Amino acid sequence: MTALIGSVLVVALVIVAISVFLHFVPLGLWISALAAGVNVGIVTLIGMRLRRVPPGNIVLPLIKANKAGLAVNVNQLEAHYLAGGNVDRVIDALIAAHRAEIPLPFERSAAIDLAGRNVLEAVQMSVNPKVIETAFVSAVAKNGIELKVKARVTVRANIDRLVGGAGEATILARVGEGIVTSVGSTSDHKEVLANPDHISRTVLSKGLDSGTAFEILSIDIADVDVGRNIGAELMTDQAEAEKRIAQAKAEERRAMAVAQEQEMRAYTQQMQAKVVEAQADVPRALAVALKEGRMGVMDYYNMNNVLADTQMRETIAKAGPVDLTPKTDEPKK
Repeated sequence: MTALIGSVLVVALVIVAISVFLHFVPLGLWISALAAGVNVGIVTLIGMRLRRVPPGNIVLPLIKANKAGLAVNVNQLEAHYLAGGNVDRVIDALIAAHRAEIPLPFERSAAIDLAGRNVLEAVQMSVNPKVIETAFVSAVAKNGIELKVKARVTVRANIDRLVGGAGEATILARVGEGIVTSVGSTSDHKEVLANPDHISRTVLSKGLDSGTAFEILSIDIADVDVGRNIGAELMTDQAEAEKRIAQAKAEERRAMAVAQEQEMRAYTQQMQAKVVEAQADVPRALAVALKEGRMGVMDYYNMNNVLADTQMRETIAKAGPVDLTPKTDEPKK
């Protein structure tokens, strides 16, 4: 019984030892590398395990690169993996560039990948240009008519400017700015409708791809729609604003006139009050004059007669002319 238990323990230890060995020594990858003619030592594979680098992520791309005729080594791929790059994508990009005869060294490809750009997509775009379609760009000609222009921009990736170059958003913004400038410098919107290629030629001649990661091959006007009459709307708004200003000034003048009229009425009432006050002093002055002997009784009566005569004349004048023609009786029927 003791011998049986010992044999089981020995077998278990052997299995554990083999498992640990196979974990640290990927014999399958080593055999695949030897069969592909790639010189990768067992010690190198064990070192990858110790550095926590999956050997399959290094050996398989290395085999692929070796079969494609690329001169890369294990240290380059492992360093790129440890830096956080995508080794498989970089190798695919190098193979695509090699087939298309595009000069792309490993260091530049790794730098593009570490910069966050898809280096494989960039190589594919260098071989097969990409078409970027802008949204409708609103521009106004000199005659005030709004035009809505949509353009298609054909671009090709520039490998040399992928690191540090601007992206698609910059291309779209510059093309939109060029469209607005081109349409805005046109005197009549009908010229743009008749020759839309004038916009593309003008915009393309501005060198909009400078400082970007792309090379603009062509700019084609896809659609031109006529929008609002911006000039007429602006003139209408200006006229409405001027009318409101004139109305405000007229209301101000009316308010000033009303205030002045009220002031004159108050001044008139004030003068009338002074007249009444002066008229109230007349009887008192007459009484003083009679008392002091500066005026006689006959003088007072004569003054009253003059006043009565004046009053009678005013009454007759208000009544109008008197018809003195004798009236005859109408004959009886």
